[in-house]
Amino acid sequence: MQSYGPQPVSRQLPTEEARDLLALTRDLAQREIAPGAAAEEEAGRFPRETFTLIGEAGLLGLPYPEEYGGGGQPYEVYLQVLEELAAARLTVGLGVSVHTLACHAVAHYGSKEQRAEHLPGMLGGAQLGAYCLSEPTSGSDAAALRTRAARDGDDWTIDGTKAWITHGGAADFYTVLARSGGEGAHGISAYLVPGDAPGLSAAPPERKMGLKGSPTAQVHFDGVRVPDARRIGELGQGFAIALGALDSGRLGIAACATGVAQAALDAALGYVLERRQFDRPVADFQGLRFMLADMATRIEAGRALYLAAARLRDSGQPFSARAAMAKLFCTDTAMQVTTDAVQLLGGYGYTADFPVERYMREAKVLQIVEGTNQIQRMVVARHLAGPESRG
Repeated sequence: MQSYGPQPVSRQLPTEEARDLLALTRDLAQREIAPGAAAEEEAGRFPRETFTLIGEAGLLGLPYPEEYGGGGQPYEVYLQVLEELAAARLTVGLGVSVHTLACHAVAHYGSKEQRAEHLPGMLGGAQLGAYCLSEPTSGSDAAALRTRAARDGDDWTIDGTKAWITHGGAADFYTVLARSGGEGAHGISAYLVPGDAPGLSAAPPERKMGLKGSPTAQVHFDGVRVPDARRIGELGQGFAIALGALDSGRLGIAACATGVAQAALDAALGYVLERRQFDRPVADFQGLRFMLADMATRIEAGRALYLAAARLRDSGQPFSARAAMAKLFCTDTAMQVTTDAVQLLGGYGYTADFPVERYMREAKVLQIVEGTNQIQRMVVARHLAGPESRG
């Protein structure tokens, strides 16, 4: 059966440069990423060379300053690039989002010297990053993390284990949140740890339902020595740094989810336009047409929501609640749309011969990473009604 290629998304972009950037991204995604995505995901192959290619194309540091090798683009543009990459292969889109998250601490809280030393390599494609916050016993309750950083002269010694780390074992650098002081959120600091630091090791990657090409692993720190010059921000500022990064990272996940949902809709639409039953295309049946209409409407609503949050961020306004709403809505939408896409393809949708079953498996994890959707609902509710009563 003939494949139905993805259709260009109608976008409102702020500049001609941004339009050219999206055209470049789409061409690269369809030429270099999408063709091998299914086979490479099935084989569990991490496409490291793709991230080098993306870096050389200027797509790995889009929201960061040009003076350090970034693209100087607003989040409104960066997220739409991310959506296109995720539509071609989620491993790539999510990987760019996680790398951007890992760069956030140095870019926003690093000293001038730290930014000059580290950002060019991070943003130019020579390095790939990972973000180390979650632990085996502290996921949603990130302030309860136990990985410890102990001062030793001009160095810090880090001991502990981080869990669910995207690019664990494959990253060139790790942005690590560790306890440098007492209990609670105020005892946490941020550190930039080289991927080849003695004492740093990664467990075998987790065996996941989907997203098999993206390594997710525990990362162990056994007396890892880090110079104080690699501590980012002030002592005890780490949790605030982490929360700031996660607000932006949630928008990245929302954009990735929208890309996966769009890819699923494109695949389902192509199928129902070509598949014939009862002597006519199944797209003629009203029940299926209504499903397609609902899928498209949810995707457009999600895209509008994440872009509205991005524009708040770009203008310097508070965007935390909108980011949580966008992550919640877009990932729930991706789960619904990919499930419907499998249904629209019938028995074929349940086979690996068509991509929608992979999209459905991948959509599930987006409801969990960077704050489960239950946590997003808590964040939104706190903005509406204030903190929960403890009494």
